[in-house]
Amino acid sequence: MKYRKLGNSGVLVSSLSLGTMQFGRAMKMGNLDQEQTERMVRFAIDGGINLIDTADVYSRGESETLVGAALRGIRDRVILATKARLPMSDTDFNNSGASRRNLMYEVEASLRRLQTDHIDLYQIHGWDSLTPLEETLRTLDDLVRSGKVRYIGLSNYLAWQAATALGLAEREHLTKYVTAQMYYSLVGRELEHEFVSFAEYHRLGLLVWSPLAGGFLSGKYDRQHSPPPNTRFAEAGRFVPFDLERGYGIIEAVKAVADRHAATAAQISLAWLLSRPFVSSVIIAARTTERLTENMRAVDIELDPQDLEELDRVSDPGDPYPKWMVLQLDEAEDPRRRVLEPTRFRRKDLRETRWSTEP
Repeated sequence: MKYRKLGNSGVLVSSLSLGTMQFGRAMKMGNLDQEQTERMVRFAIDGGINLIDTADVYSRGESETLVGAALRGIRDRVILATKARLPMSDTDFNNSGASRRNLMYEVEASLRRLQTDHIDLYQIHGWDSLTPLEETLRTLDDLVRSGKVRYIGLSNYLAWQAATALGLAEREHLTKYVTAQMYYSLVGRELEHEFVSFAEYHRLGLLVWSPLAGGFLSGKYDRQHSPPPNTRFAEAGRFVPFDLERGYGIIEAVKAVADRHAATAAQISLAWLLSRPFVSSVIIAARTTERLTENMRAVDIELDPQDLEELDRVSDPGDPYPKWMVLQLDEAEDPRRRVLEPTRFRRKDLRETRWSTEP
């Protein structure tokens, strides 16, 4: 296993982390019971994974309960992350959102289920348009100061929302987000339009969820093969939206690179994400230790420039405005680039080549 910084913190985390949506039955993402959860958790830790990511809403608390029991006696070996914000009740409408009331309630509930006195990384599961941002950030700051939470992160924010949160935290001297848990994959690179450059500028570590696009990038599916039974893709359909026909072209390129490395399509898809320096950790999940082992081997794959060029070319989503104009002015028209970075300076008009959604 290899390790990276957890965003702008001094904590080191494994480049691959263990996701937990498959623990529990309510979400129908794996239906693993306590014995299976314990086996998976201990196997991951023994393999070098030290970051486990869960959420209160995963099977309405069951995932946290299973993880907490699985970590008895070995809690200090992991960086434990969970999330709050999504509804945890069908009848209490206040048991939702990022309000002080809900977060204070939910953090205590998560601590009980996880059988721990602190959460290493507490993440807001999504933007709450009904709660003042300062209320959320002050609550998180209080949780850090109380010792119940060590670090805080965001998830599923727009770039302007995350930027506003960081700016407000700095102005009010509140604890800042150190990570952003976001969807990112070879068939879903829209995050690069704005969020990636924002995260790099602020040294916000990216935790990638659904790196295989709900199983599509595992390589099991192509134009000739429909999803096999007992897989997430077959049971739930496309877990994340993407153009299926374009996706088939991407998976063909992934398989070609995989053949050169004697690897699986899933390993190559994960290795591509691991080649991105702004990624702190890629969250992987599995129903069996055999599949987890296979995916963990992605850390040993070094993609060469040809591999990366092929994968980038076929999956590049293009650059919408204003990104193409920003790149045009900063990379193709600023003469200072020629002096400081002659190998990067581009003399041609980027608008002719980058504004395209064709592979």
